[in-house]
Amino acid sequence: MRLGVLDVGSNTVHLQVVDTHPGARPNPTFNHKVELRLTDFLDANNQIAQEGINALRTAIGDAVKQSKAVQTEELLPFATSALREAGNGAQIIAEINKEFDIDLQVLSGEEEAKLTFLAARRWFGWSAGRLLVIDIGGGSLEIASGVDEAPEVAISLPLGAARLTKNHLVGDPYTAKSIRALRDHIENNLESVLPALVHHESSDRAIATSKTLRTLARLCGDWYGGSNKTITSDAIRKISTKLSEMDLDERTKLPGVSANRARQIVAGAFVTESVMRNLDLDKLEVCPWAMREGVILKFMDWTEH
Repeated sequence: MRLGVLDVGSNTVHLQVVDTHPGARPNPTFNHKVELRLTDFLDANNQIAQEGINALRTAIGDAVKQSKAVQTEELLPFATSALREAGNGAQIIAEINKEFDIDLQVLSGEEEAKLTFLAARRWFGWSAGRLLVIDIGGGSLEIASGVDEAPEVAISLPLGAARLTKNHLVGDPYTAKSIRALRDHIENNLESVLPALVHHESSDRAIATSKTLRTLARLCGDWYGGSNKTITSDAIRKISTKLSEMDLDERTKLPGVSANRARQIVAGAFVTESVMRNLDLDKLEVCPWAMREGVILKFMDWTEH
């Protein structure tokens, strides 16, 4: 069966096509991605401006055409925090669904965390024991923990890298004052969920998903040695400071860091550092599967049943 997953996120509109069947590992066959940065189009009233709506319609229209061109049998479109929280998000989704004859669904933050956790569990298997899974998107941070395929705890916080960059960081390089304000904001948000997570500190494996965390893992390996597939507490502490002292042009020249990612990698690094420090995590292991794979796995389980 050929499935298409259309992920309308805060940073990108990403179509991923896989061939799979119940019980099989999803085999990627086609990818189409447009960097959109929806959060950049939010106005003072938390509405997505018309320019952003037009860009979104174009990106989704192109993705739907690409999906049909590669003969996708089923398209699973979903939206995350940018559209979920925009004041006119529901109206935009209704118009897009009508125009392109799709069923774009909005996932809650808790659903994002659960789907990402499912993907990590299937990737690492039952022998991995209790998992703590961390995902940093453009608009939100998800943390989930548990021993089964459904996590015992699934939390979402408005600590996405793009959101934090837009709302807190100024200057080039970013000013020390804005960095301090960012770090205080992150700490205050994490403090509210620490009681729910404190007994999960003893998880057998701590897992990192998302492009931001994969990029940070690569920088950890390039700068401080390692496999490029782990983030250590010592390395992320050093990287956070080092990245914050660079200007945008310097960060863009780093290996594996795109121009879009260079803008928000500083915020992503400080979120990672804060989560690891507060949860007393020595190491995060990168998982190549994340929410899109979770959507596929959930759909195939439903199909089989």
